Amino acid sequence: MLKDHALAAGTLLALALAVVSPHDAAAQAGAASGFTKGRETGFAVPRYVSLKASRARMRIGPSTDYATKWIYTHRGMPLEITEEYGNWRRVRDYDGVSGWMYGSLLSGDRTAMIGPWLKEPVVLRKGPSSATDVVAKLSPKVMMSVTTCDGTWCNVVLKKAGMEGYVEQASLWGVYPGEHIE
Repeated sequence: MLKDHALAAGTLLALALAVVSPHDAAAQAGAASGFTKGRETGFAVPRYVSLKASRARMRIGPSTDYATKWIYTHRGMPLEITEEYGNWRRVRDYDGVSGWMYGSLLSGDRTAMIGPWLKEPVVLRKGPSSATDVVAKLSPKVMMSVTTCDGTWCNVVLKKAGMEGYVEQASLWGVYPGEHIE
């Protein structure tokens, strides 16, 4: 099966930019707020990462001996690491599909998407306030790079669309509620 999370033509979408690595304090702070440490890396688990490869197999177990569950074809897609085993990471996508990916297919770059659970577009604003001007309205599943988050608003970049602005953090899949990213 091919699981392509590319969006319909005309929908705004962004490739990932390197912004925050799991080595940053934000990831380590996650461990102090009820998250556990990964047994292989020592980083917080769960944690968000992004897909580094333009084509990656999700397997049913942590080895190439296991069958392929999905093939992802969208570089920069946010994924959540839920477990570590050797060089393998158990990941979950925004649909809740879980499986194992080889660690080198993943990046610490932070990306997010407008929540797939939302029914209405989300406003991209010039500043971190609902009183600032509207830059664009973003449909659910639109992907973006995350630059910073203050726990309420995230500064994001939609590279392909040439836009930057702020989105309410609660509208994003790829960052935790209240998470701070610098």
